Amino acid sequence: MTKLDILVFAAHPDDAELSCGGTILSHVKAGKKVGIIDLTRGELGTRGTPAIRNEEAKAASKILGTSIRENLGFADGFFVNDNMHKIAIIKKIRQYQPEIVLANAIEDRHPDHARGAALVKDACFMAGLRKIVTLNQDGSEQAPWRPKNLYHYMQDTFIMPDFVVDISNFIDKKEKAIKAYSSQFHDPKSKEPKTYIADEMYFARIRGRASDIGRQIGYKYAEGFTKTKMLGVKSLFDLG
Repeated sequence: MTKLDILVFAAHPDDAELSCGGTILSHVKAGKKVGIIDLTRGELGTRGTPAIRNEEAKAASKILGTSIRENLGFADGFFVNDNMHKIAIIKKIRQYQPEIVLANAIEDRHPDHARGAALVKDACFMAGLRKIVTLNQDGSEQAPWRPKNLYHYMQDTFIMPDFVVDISNFIDKKEKAIKAYSSQFHDPKSKEPKTYIADEMYFARIRGRASDIGRQIGYKYAEGFTKTKMLGVKSLFDLG
């Protein structure tokens, strides 16, 4: 079993890279084990195919340095917050036993994002209930596990973050990981339809968001997160 420090859930391949790629990079650099589990294959996306996006996700994961990358194969656009989907996520939380889980934005332009956020939040709590029985691949019973913290990353819609992570040293590598999804973003040679994220200014907007968030706390670039429970510190000096 690979025990992870951080497990990132993402409704679609590239959600993690776009929203918390810098945070993943900074924690991998610090020696933490980070994994990503995509909920869907992004099969409803205007550009590319599930097979292409799968290969792009592998390439992006190598750049990020993640310990694992998996896809649960939920139906893009149509997955729901029901028992079957919760159990699938509970099994992954118990398998990898992360201390921290990162999940989609609680509100966003794409309906899968908020739905994914609620689904993962429910599963994080339920994964700690011992009377919910789940099995490993070898048939042995999984132990209950509840992450210490769940945080939601920001996506397209601006949400005032509860805290931010300095990614100043990782913005270039984050952009490289995003560009691994070459089917999804601007390419002057592409004959695919133009989309909201395939605009030639899209990467400038990503940097602009990170710059604006970072500027307010003295960082060059940062990524924002919202919390699901009250945060506490032992000393005021632990706050940035």
